[in-house]
Amino acid sequence: MGIRRVVLAIGLSIGSTAAQGHAQDADPAAGQNTFVIRCSQCHDITAGVNKSGPTLKGVVGRTAGTAPDYPYSDAMRAAGFVWGEEQFKAYLVAPKTVVPKNKMNFNGIKRPGELEPLVAYLMVAGAP
Repeated sequence: MGIRRVVLAIGLSIGSTAAQGHAQDADPAAGQNTFVIRCSQCHDITAGVNKSGPTLKGVVGRTAGTAPDYPYSDAMRAAGFVWGEEQFKAYLVAPKTVVPKNKMNFNGIKRPGELEPLVAYLMVAGAP
């Protein structure tokens, strides 16, 4: 492989990694906007307020499928993971891949620039 191809490959790799970023570096206000547009029809961020999806207040640090008074799918109750930044990222991109047979009717965050701010917002607003 020529030196130009190696440099280009390294540059693309670094660019791809940088584009993924970290939620703590993202703008939670932009994430709140995404939440309102993409999530609030089914989820609330108020404690004890379940819609067709469970409340997301207190979701950070909570084991999946354990919010009180919400009828989770068997798949989500059996998932066994704890919600945090990395789990949000994985799940919000491909919910049916991370928890097959869950009942959330959402294909995932696909638009560039939406995931990191949304996760930043959930880490703040979804804290206990």
